[in-house]
Amino acid sequence: MSRSSCFDSTSFDKASLDNAGFDSASFDVIASEVYEHGFSVQASALPLALAQKLHARITSLPPEAFERAGIGRNNTHRHNQAVRSDSIRWLDDSSSIDEVTESAGSQDGAQDSADLSADSEWLRWAEQLQQALNRRLFLGLFSFESHFAHYRAGDFYKRHLDAFKGQASRTVSLVVYLNPDWDEDCGGELVLYRDRDDQSGIQIMPNFAKIVVFLSEEFPHEVLPATCDRYSIAGWFRVNTTGFGRIDPPS
Repeated sequence: MSRSSCFDSTSFDKASLDNAGFDSASFDVIASEVYEHGFSVQASALPLALAQKLHARITSLPPEAFERAGIGRNNTHRHNQAVRSDSIRWLDDSSSIDEVTESAGSQDGAQDSADLSADSEWLRWAEQLQQALNRRLFLGLFSFESHFAHYRAGDFYKRHLDAFKGQASRTVSLVVYLNPDWDEDCGGELVLYRDRDDQSGIQIMPNFAKIVVFLSEEFPHEVLPATCDRYSIAGWFRVNTTGFGRIDPPS
C-alpha cells in the first residue's frame, strides 16, 4: 500500500462500532493519520477495560507459556540473539479454546476462562480496526495475526522492517502497550524511522494503552532496551496472497 491510496472521508457506521463497545472516533483518527503520514500514534487509545484485561492476562502467564522470538517465517525462520531477544506468545481463538478445555476441570478453570476471554476480545477489537481501515483506505486487509511480547530488562529488537517491498503480505503493523505507570527512566522506546535514510527516528514511549499503527513496508523500526519488564502486543494486518501454490493466511 502506498500513501497515495484512496481515502473515503465519509463516516464509519458508528452505531455498529459503538454498540460493539469500540471507539469509532479513534479508528477515524488512526485511518486519517495513516493516510496522511503513513503512521499514527494514539495515547491511551485502547479501551481501558480491554487494556486492563490484557495486562492481567500477559502478566499472569508463566515463563514457559512464552517462546523465544525469531526472525523470518516458515523456511527462513531462525533465532538470532544479536537481532532480537524478546519472548512471544501467539494469540488466536483456537489456542484460547484449547486452554479453557484443558483447565475446565481445575479449581482455577473459571479464572482461566475469564483471562482467556481477553484474547478473544482483543481479536474482536482488531477486527473492528481492520474493517475501519478497509472502509477508509480501501486496503483489502484480509487477515490478522498478533502475539504478546515480553521484553525483560535488557531485551531489544534491532532495526528492521516488518515487510519488504513487493512482498505483499503484512501491510499494516499494529503495536499496543500494556505497561501501567511507565517512566522515562525505564527506557524501552519504540524508534520509528521515516525511511531507510533516517538515522534519528521518532522515539515512542511504551505507555499503557498507547496504540501505534504504521505501514509495514515503509517504516524501519527498533525496540530499545528497557530497565524493567516491558509488555506489549504486536500485530499485522495482511492482504490475501493466495495463489501460485500457496494459501493465505499461512497456517
